[in-house]
Order: sequence, then C-alpha cells, then structure tokens
Amino acid sequence: MNVIVVGSGIGGLTAALHARERGHSVTVVTKGALGDGCTGFAQGGVAGGYGHDDSPALHAADTLAASGGLADADAVDVLVGGARAAIDDLTARGVRFDRSADGALLRGREAAHSRSRIVHSGGDATGAAIASALVAATRTARIDVVENAFLADLEVVDDEIRGVRVLIGGSSSILRADAVILATGGAGRLYAHTTNPEGTTGDGIAAAMRAGAAVADLEFLQFHPTILDAGPPFLVSEAVRGEGATLLDDEGRRFVFESHPDGELAPRDVVARAIARRAARQGAPVRLDATMIGGAALRRRFPTIDRVTRERGFDWSAEPIPVTPAAHYLMGGIVTDVDGRTSITGLFAVGETARTGVHGANRLASNSLLEGAVFGARAAAALELPWPTTVENRAGSPGAVEPAPDDDDSMPFSRSALQHLMWDEVGLIRTPAGLRRAAHTVALWAAQPRPLRSIVDHEDANLLALAGAMTRAALARTESVGSHHLETTTAVLETV
Repeated sequence: MNVIVVGSGIGGLTAALHARERGHSVTVVTKGALGDGCTGFAQGGVAGGYGHDDSPALHAADTLAASGGLADADAVDVLVGGARAAIDDLTARGVRFDRSADGALLRGREAAHSRSRIVHSGGDATGAAIASALVAATRTARIDVVENAFLADLEVVDDEIRGVRVLIGGSSSILRADAVILATGGAGRLYAHTTNPEGTTGDGIAAAMRAGAAVADLEFLQFHPTILDAGPPFLVSEAVRGEGATLLDDEGRRFVFESHPDGELAPRDVVARAIARRAARQGAPVRLDATMIGGAALRRRFPTIDRVTRERGFDWSAEPIPVTPAAHYLMGGIVTDVDGRTSITGLFAVGETARTGVHGANRLASNSLLEGAVFGARAAAALELPWPTTVENRAGSPGAVEPAPDDDDSMPFSRSALQHLMWDEVGLIRTPAGLRRAAHTVALWAAQPRPLRSIVDHEDANLLALAGAMTRAALARTESVGSHHLETTTAVLETV
C-alpha cells in the first residue's frame, strides 16, 4: 500500500516507521524540516511508567477525572493499555530515558496525576530526545521524505482518499496515495500568546474540514499555566511544580488553593485560570518559586529551563520567576476511532490533529506524547484492516451561529487581529457576549474575498476556518466544563 504521512512529530513518525515495517511504501510530507513541530519542544515526559503502587487503571481514572468527565472511557483504556509498549518502542528506537543507578526508569509526577508515572529524557528535554531518535530512525528506514511541503488540500473522490495536494517552492503538486495519515499538530497560532511554533496553523484539520471530515471538541483548547513572562514564550514544565515548586502572588501567598484543594497540582485549566485572575487583580505577574528544590537539583533535573531562565536574567534557584498562561494544546480535532480512522475512507489522523476522545475537556499532563506514540502505531496497524462503515461522531459537530450581518464595523483582518480576538474572547475565560462578538467578526473576515497567493495566505485561511468552527462550537456548548470556562457575570478577566 502507498501511504502518505503528513507531519513529522511523534505521531507522524511513529506511524511512518510502523507502516514501513509492515511492508508499506511510505512517504513523509512535512511543512518544514523533518522533525520540526511541537514534539521537539516538549519538556514534559511520557506518562505510563507504572511503579509498584500504580497501574493503567489508576492512570485511566486520573485521565477521566482531569477531562471534566468528557473523555471516552474506551479510548482512554486503549491509551493507557498501550503505554508500556509505547515506551519500550521509543527505547528500542534510541530514546534514552532517565534511569536510576540500578537501571530503573525514573518517574516524575505532574498535575492531576495521583502517582509518579512520567518518564523523561535529559531531564526536561524529552521531546527533543524523541524527535531526534525518530528522525534518525526515519532517515535509515527507506522512507521517502518531502520537506518544505505545505499541505494545501486533500484529494478525495467519492468519499475516499486519493492523495494530497502540496505546495513546494511555489508550485502545486498532487501526491497520490492509497492512505493518508494526518499528523499536522494543532492550531496554537490562533492565539496572541502561545507555546506553539510558527507553523502550527491547523493545516491538517482545516484541510479535513474542507474535504467533509467530521470534527469535534474544537472548543477545548488547553492553556499551559506557566510560561516564563520575560522575552519570547518559553514553557516552564509542569514537572517543576511536581517536584515541589509553588505559585505565589505579589504578597507571597500560595493562592491556587483558593481555587482547588490540590493547589499547584490541580488540573491545568484550574491553575491557568487562577494565575490569570490573580495577575489581573494585582496588575503584575504571579511568580513560580522553585528555590526550595535547590540549585544543583534544578540544574540536574531541568537543565534546559535552568539555562534559559539564566539567559533571561533570572537565578531561579535564588528567586521566584514570573510566569503567565499561554495557549498550548488543542483537545479537539478530526474525529477518529481508536485506530485513527476518520469519516473519510483511507484518511487517518493521529496526535494533536485527531480527536480520539482521550482528553475530553482537559488534557492530563504528559498524555500527549503518549497519545502520539500509541495511536501512531495503531493507525499503521489498521492500514490492512477493513474500513468501518462509519466513524461515530460522538461529540457532535461545531455548532451554528446566525449569518453575519452585511454591515462591517470591525477592524480589517490581519493574523495579529485574529489572534488577539481569539485571546480576548475565546480564551481562558469566555462569555456568551464575547463569543458572539468573536463569531460575528470572524464571519465578516471569512466572507471577504482573499486570494491565496502564498503559503501565509493559505495559513491565514486555515486559521480563519478553525476560528469560526471553534467559536461556533464554544457557543453551542452552553455549560462550563474544563478548558471551556463560561461566565455570565460582569466580574470576568479583562487582561492577562
């Protein structure tokens, strides 16, 4: 079978390697260089390293609890049931996970986990280690690689995938395939403040939407609580709080306990909102205090964070550092079954591009790398299986809003204007009125003719399409749950 994998993070390269090992002809198409994307930036590890007091069942319970009750239990069981094999597979491909002197995997704890079950590589460089190992394996696996190729559209005939149309060096080409696996990541560049790299513009999800694939849960966008509030966005891993760091307001108080009994180890959505509210109230950033961990331990456990914080003028072993939330991870996406199959025959989706149901309204920390590894391998294994009659869209489609009126009193479209609109109105704290304003403005922008002359033009069109779908989905979900936090009073967050 001729298989095209679009994207080269953990989900895409895992799928590509497993597919090649099963005898398929595989081509990896990637927007930038092989291995670019979000995987290499992941400081957190891979959840699923179970100790004597832990089990997949406990991991599943934590995942379901963090999800706001909206994760699919069957999909979660598949995720945690595949954890041990996924970690073993990554180890076999060259990822050197951190180990104790006796060779046992070292396990850390992060927010909303009841046990220490997260394995790391290089302390806080797990993503970089995984990306490096999978890129090296791909280079030697007789897999064709097409770099600097932008996914323009999917080629679909009679609801069956036939290939992809890509833009390479200003030219359009159609690459034929019997199956296509989308692993293009999320859409963090919808927001003014994000941990995601420049190219994360939702290209795969938008292309699938244009082709008629079912999408769901786009209203669920996770904001990471702790980004260094100095210079370009730089994530300070949740594992730092797992090692004992605390969050302090300008009076030195640990304020997160006012929002949740678990304090700094509460689910991410709770911690992010608590930080944003306190920062807005005091007119200054909150601070992450890791001084109790000690300088030597910080350098050993978090070498990347230690280096960057020092480069930006902070000695975090001696003083708390300023932090702020930022858009981080999309829990929704293209609807798939537990084998990555979508509502279009022959089209698979894995990783952040997919909505498998494992995250619900809020992702449990370090389940994302695990998801890419587990479901990337499952998609490759499903290439030989009969296609199901339908892929059930259990969470529903993005909602509908009234058509935008003809009068255009909004600001002209620009990517920056869209990003600030989404941050202000479809961000950490939402209101029905703000969502309606966002839907109105996005609909006006989307209705304006916009020629697609460059890749940036295509990216903007994808971001607009996703902004519209995300805002409609948020309007349709009238209850407040997880990362979709609705308020109807006037006492809402005004600034971060």
